[in-house]
Amino acid sequence: MAKPTPDTPGADDPGPGRRLALDVGTVRIGVAVSDSAAMLASPVETVDRLTGFKDRDKADIDRLLWLIGQYRPVEIIIGLPRDLKANGSSSVKHAKEIGFRLTRRMTNTDSLPVVPVRFADERLTTVAAERHLRDCGVNTKKGRAVIDQAAACEILQSWLDARSRRLAAP
Repeated sequence: MAKPTPDTPGADDPGPGRRLALDVGTVRIGVAVSDSAAMLASPVETVDRLTGFKDRDKADIDRLLWLIGQYRPVEIIIGLPRDLKANGSSSVKHAKEIGFRLTRRMTNTDSLPVVPVRFADERLTTVAAERHLRDCGVNTKKGRAVIDQAAACEILQSWLDARSRRLAAP
């Protein structure tokens, strides 16, 4: 598989406002959101993954669109699963498919603005999330849904920090 290239935080920046992040897996989608100043990521929820590649959109896509409507983000950040050598894993297709479906539905829905979908490098975010939760006493096997939210927070916080550095650079 070719090396997928993530987007660059701060490039084509839409300005101030919330960001919404997704950690897309084959079973669950972790969701996180930033504050309106785009400084701090917080967990939102875990959405059960129901829509496959050839399925019609199901309740997972509807729930994500509802969250987009509630939080009104200025951009959506989706984790791009890559290995340590920056090669794409098979999960890249899942992340790209969710991004495509959200963009398509926002484009065809009068009640939602079309929000740019960006892809962020998510290497080691789940490992970091598991470590943080384990340090807090959360059992990683019993806390899978929480781990997905924590991984979405890791993706988003990394994006926000990189965005801040880029916007502050001369």
